[in-house]
Amino acid sequence: MKDCLFCDIVSGKVSSYTLFEDETIKVIMDAFPNDTGHTLIIPKKHYKDLDDIDIEVLKHIMEEAKVVKKVLEKVLNPSSIILINNTGDAQKIKHFHLHLIPKYDESKKLSLNEVYDLLKDEF
Repeated sequence: MKDCLFCDIVSGKVSSYTLFEDETIKVIMDAFPNDTGHTLIIPKKHYKDLDDIDIEVLKHIMEEAKVVKKVLEKVLNPSSIILINNTGDAQKIKHFHLHLIPKYDESKKLSLNEVYDLLKDEF
C-alpha cells in the first residue's frame, strides 16, 4: 500500500531491526520503544486493522507472539509483557501490528542496538 511505513519495511525500502521473518510476518524492534525490548509483529500483507485481517494470519501472529514472548523473557527477564493492538485513532500506523512490550520491576535502559544484539540470534 502506498504511504505505509510497515509496507515499506516489508519491501525493504525502509530498514528495520528485524529479529525474524517468514512468508507471512516480520518481527522487528520498535524504532521508538515504550520500554527496553519493545517488539512488533507485522503481517507482510497490508491489513488495515483487526477488522480487516485474515483470521489465519491473525492466528499465525498469535502463535509467533508466544515464541517472541518466551525469547524476551529468557533474554531480558522482564516482570511482565504487555500485548497491545491499537485500532481507530490510537493506531498511528494503519497497518495491523501487534506490540509486545516488556515491563520491568527495576528500570532496564538499554539502547535499541544493545537489545537487538541480545535478541537477534535467539530466533
